[in-house]
Formats: sequence, structure tokens, C-alpha cells
Amino acid sequence: MRTDRATLVELLDVEGLDANRNLILAQEIERHDYRGSKTPVAVAIVALAIGLAAADLLPIVVSALAGSLAMVVTGCLKPGEVYEAVEWDVIFLLAGVIPLGIAMQTSGTAGLLADAIVASAALLPPLALLGSFYVVTALLTTVISNNASVVLMIPVALQVAAALGANPLAFAMAVMFAASTAFMTPVGYQTNLFVYGPGGYKFSDYVRVGAPLQAIFAVVTTLGIPVVFGLGM
Repeated sequence: MRTDRATLVELLDVEGLDANRNLILAQEIERHDYRGSKTPVAVAIVALAIGLAAADLLPIVVSALAGSLAMVVTGCLKPGEVYEAVEWDVIFLLAGVIPLGIAMQTSGTAGLLADAIVASAALLPPLALLGSFYVVTALLTTVISNNASVVLMIPVALQVAAALGANPLAFAMAVMFAASTAFMTPVGYQTNLFVYGPGGYKFSDYVRVGAPLQAIFAVVTTLGIPVVFGLGM
């Protein structure tokens, strides 16, 4: 009975399955080498890195890099483990998209989009122009930073509002809301990148889920801003 019970416990354990001679595993089990003695040190390093950044004593980038180095120096992590933990697909994605955003700004492509909206001011009603500002800003935010898209689009939005005699706050709010809804690419915002690699997502996953969500936000925001802030002066 004791042998049967021990065998049952062993079968319920994944690593026990690997050690059981009565079973053949088709795939090797990943064995985790937990360093329990380093847990207090690791917790202290993480708390210190977050504390220094929260107290504005160090920039978050500097404190995070210093914390990572401290993890290796204290033996919490091995250099090889650090290398394996790097999400190289994210690194190469950023290496391609960040220059694209810079090129759009320096080449004047983003400015041409803004000028096209200004040129259509005489043809479209104010509500349609408000929606156009939302859509263009949202598209820009997928390839350049949200801060850059706001800096680029706010002056144009205020100029169009003044030409129409509309409420400038409404157009400014459309730009700010759109810049905060970077759903369609993993590089649209930092949190998108955080889950891109660890979650095993593909670039198309963001488009498939983010595009319908962005469409809903565009309609709701365009119709909601005039109700809350008013479209006319």
C-alpha cells in the first residue's frame, strides 16, 4: 500500500514523471534551479530600484539597469540567464519602427497628414473634422510616440478650430484621447511591449484586436466630446 501511494504521489508530480522508469517522456522537462537563499537579496534589489525611481533620485532607466547589474553581481542571476531572458524579437521590432517614426517626422509625412485635414476644413462639417483629428492622431500614435503625436497635432487642431469658430478645447481633447489609445501595434505604448514577448503575441494580434477597439473608441469619443465639452464657441 505504501509503495502504491508513493507511486501515485510521484505520478502527480511533473518532475516525478521524468524520474519514473515506467514512463517515457517525449519531451524533456525544463528544470528550474531556484536559488532560495538569494530571495531576500533579490527582493531588496527590486525594492531599492523602484524606491529610487519613485523618489526621483534616479531615472527609472538608470535604476532598472543598476538593479539588473546588481542581480548579476550578487549571484541572483547568471549572465547566461540574463542573455536568454532578452526578448530579441522586441528589440528588432523597436529597431525598425522607431526609425520609421523619426522618418515620418523629419520627412514631413506627418505634417502632410495634418495639412490634409486643414485643407478639408471647408468641405467637412465640424463633427467630421473632429473625428478626422481623432483618426489621424490615433494612426500617428501607432508609429511615433504619443507625446510626439500630441505635439504635432495640437497646434493644427487649434488652428482648424479657430478657422471654424469651434470650441478649441473639443479639438484638443480629441487629439489627447486619440494619443492615449495606442491599441493597434505593440510599439504604440510601453505596456503593449511589456506583454508582447512574454505573452507570445504576434504583431497581427494587436491589429486584429486593436483595430475594432479603436473604431469603437473613435465613434464614442467623436460623439461624446461635443456632449461633454461642446463643439461650438
